[in-house]
Amino acid sequence: MKEKWKKILNYETVSYVVAGVLTTAVDYIVFALVNEGMQRSGHFSENTAIMTATVLAWFCAVVFAYITNKLLVFRNYRFAPSYLAKEAAGFFAARLISGIITILLMWIMTDLGSINEYIAKILTSAFNLVFNYVASKLWIFKKAEKNER
Repeated sequence: MKEKWKKILNYETVSYVVAGVLTTAVDYIVFALVNEGMQRSGHFSENTAIMTATVLAWFCAVVFAYITNKLLVFRNYRFAPSYLAKEAAGFFAARLISGIITILLMWIMTDLGSINEYIAKILTSAFNLVFNYVASKLWIFKKAEKNER
């Protein structure tokens, strides 16, 4: 049992959770500011405000997550332009998939399910935390092969 906890509670997973919480904070704050601003302006429907805020918050969170995951979580300091382009493209592609799922989940929960948008946001964030860790660990920031270095 102790060995399993050592595997789970290591630098990478703990720092990923911390980075994930901070990324979620960026996502949630941008979402709230844009959503409230648009709804209070009176120029947008509630659904338009929620969807626009979801997309903008997602983009800001992805940029923040890429930087923190690369440098702090996976400690990947490879900066060759061709490598960065491939890595960033993979990161954004994975996050685009989770972003599309987030938008669909938000729409289903808020528009069809009449769930409060802030509760729906928390639920989609939990899904994203798990999905994005798996994608980052197994696909984007995987350890370099000896001949790749």
